[in-house]
Amino acid sequence: MRAVLAIAGTELRRFVRDRSNIFFMLIFPMLLVFVLGLQFGGGADQGRVVITGAGGELRQGLAEELERTGTEVDGVAGAEEMRTEVARERAEVGLYIDAEAESDYASGQPGQIEMIAASGAGAPMVQQRVLTALGTLTGPRAEVAALTQAGVPPQEADAALVGAREAVAPVSLTVTDAGGQTNVFAGLGRFDLEAGSMLLLFVFLSTLSSAVTLIQSRRLGVQARVVVSPVSAGAAIGGQVLGRWVIAFVQGGYIMVASMVLFDVDFGNLAAALVLVAVFGAVATGTAMLLGALIDHEGAATGVSVGLGLVLAALGGLMFPLDLFPETLRTVAHATPHAWGYEAFAELQRHGGGVADIAPQLGVLAAMAAVLIALGAVALRRAVSRAM
Repeated sequence: MRAVLAIAGTELRRFVRDRSNIFFMLIFPMLLVFVLGLQFGGGADQGRVVITGAGGELRQGLAEELERTGTEVDGVAGAEEMRTEVARERAEVGLYIDAEAESDYASGQPGQIEMIAASGAGAPMVQQRVLTALGTLTGPRAEVAALTQAGVPPQEADAALVGAREAVAPVSLTVTDAGGQTNVFAGLGRFDLEAGSMLLLFVFLSTLSSAVTLIQSRRLGVQARVVVSPVSAGAAIGGQVLGRWVIAFVQGGYIMVASMVLFDVDFGNLAAALVLVAVFGAVATGTAMLLGALIDHEGAATGVSVGLGLVLAALGGLMFPLDLFPETLRTVAHATPHAWGYEAFAELQRHGGGVADIAPQLGVLAAMAAVLIALGAVALRRAVSRAM
């Protein structure tokens, strides 16, 4: 066991000495989670509206209507601060309600308010929500104003409108989801989907990049010295496996902790998520060993690692949600470990599942890991024998 740990430690030190690995392990994943979450995230984040100007019945009623729809509403000191919040995309929509608009609203007259929208993907939805809220507030007043202008006393107009609303059945809307996708992302926060996908992507990529150190150690004769030393072949292979698996697990654990702290990501059952990372990391470990044994040039290994990692990630649903794939492509995607990892995270994050609920995915990933590690071990022993 001491020999296994010593070999694993050596591989880890060689990996850490490459400063580029630090950037791609620690910084780049968080940047992608942040950018993709801002662009495509949805879920619990219902948008933010900032309001400034005169305080009155219109401003209060509009804020209450927006909050009823789940929109975050905040007041700011002035028009300039409101425009700054929108320009920096801290808010999707900004509203300026002056005293004249409040007076017109109170008297039932047409009025104007200033509304500006940010350029983000969620701004049109929030803008439409503001327009709907304004319509809800001003609609009844406009009806009363129309009746009073026609000569109906205000009290009779109010009573007539109340009676009309009671007599007319409200319109009901039934949404039919023909594709079965209406609630597929229900319960996800803005960054949840991207964090799970980027975790799987970078665990695989970072581990595959460790194939370069395996090629270097073989080229420099390190592997040959290990073989002729008083260390069993099993210990030598075990050290290689352990070193690369630790890289994968540390990468996954770091992304989980950083995502939860920085972006309030919910991975569901943490124990089950860590088990998933451990098993998926074993698949990446086997792939890295096989790659490092079959390729003899570091540059070629780097290119193949990045290309293979990105292609498998795209096919496995990490760059475009697997749930939205056509049925045939979704079946093909399950030839990749990424698709099984994606489905496992979906069960944990969206449905509150545990280890038992993702047992089928864990079983498939464990079988893939066993096959890949076995093939990698055989290929590595043959590669070292040729080098000697």
